[in-house]
Order: sequence, then structure tokens, then C-alpha cells
Amino acid sequence: MWRIGITGSIATGKSTVLDGFRGLGVPVFSADAAVAELYAGAAVAPVEALFPGVAVNGIVDRAQLSQRLAADPSGFARLEALVHPLVRARIARFLDDAQNTGAALAVVEVPLLFESGHDYGFDAIGVTTVAEPVQRQRALARPGMTVEKLDSILARQLPQSQKRALATYAFDTAGTRAQTLAMVKAVVAAIQARQETQ
Repeated sequence: MWRIGITGSIATGKSTVLDGFRGLGVPVFSADAAVAELYAGAAVAPVEALFPGVAVNGIVDRAQLSQRLAADPSGFARLEALVHPLVRARIARFLDDAQNTGAALAVVEVPLLFESGHDYGFDAIGVTTVAEPVQRQRALARPGMTVEKLDSILARQLPQSQKRALATYAFDTAGTRAQTLAMVKAVVAAIQARQETQ
């Protein structure tokens, strides 16, 4: 089974690319979605213990957590040490399940793939990119996003140029959704063709 990791900076089109693979019947996993589930379940008590007051009605309030982290960026390391192993365990289980069901390809989206330094054993890496002005416009259109918060997020991420240099596949998402999905389809077709000749 061919394993692809999808990564990219904030607001560069990771969700659209992941949707493209999903639409082609490829099993996909989103680390962001896994974190959201953990923040409503297994991670609530330990996150609340680290940052008292961020759990509201049994769910980690991401806006409150973001405020706490903005006030004390040293908290990122403590949070990641808690949450990342839980997400990695889910990724490993997803990949095992995909292989056991006979999938020829599986895709995992990990926003901080390069930054974490963790080796997930991917066969290839796809990186989403977009021109910086477009990235900032998209990000700042998100609810609750501010210039200060965006700059703080970008400061913790590798520059897009470095991510592109480390990638097997680059998806420039500046065009239409249909154009992005066509790029995904081309990658899947190339992988399938390679597998058929092996």
C-alpha cells in the first residue's frame, strides 16, 4: 500500500486536496479532525489539567486555548507532548486498517508534518502551497483570526518554499477547486500506473 502524507501551511488548501483524494475513493485521515475529536473526548481532562479553565461543557474551547497559548507560547510544547502521541496512535491504526482492507493507497493530512520531526513512514509527501498574499487573505477571512494570531501561527511553521523543496508532490491551490481536484486525480492516476507495472 502506498502511503502519502499531506501537509502545508495554514490556509493553503489542505482540506480541498484531502477532499479530492476522498472523492476518488482513497481512504483519508485528517489529523485536524482527530484533534477535534480528542478535544471533545479523551484529551479533555489532560488538556484542562495543563490549562485550567479551557474546558467548557466537557469540550476543550479552542478559542480559549488559543488565547492561553498566545499569552504563553511555551505552552505549545506541553500541549503537543500530550496531544501528538494520541494523534499518531490514531494515524497508525488508520493506516493498518486501510492496509488490512486491501487499499492500494491511503492519505494522511498532518499540518505540522515537517515541524514535528516525526517519521510516519510515508512513501511520499504532498505539500499544498499558494502565494503568500492569497494565503493571508484566506486565513484572515476565518472566524476569530487576527493579524497577530496569524503571524504567531506562521512563525511556528516552516516557510512554504522549504516545504515545497521537501515534497514529492506540490499542489498549488491558487486556481479553482476543479483545478486542484484535477491535480489530485493526476497524482492518483500516476501512482496507480506505477503500482500496475510493479
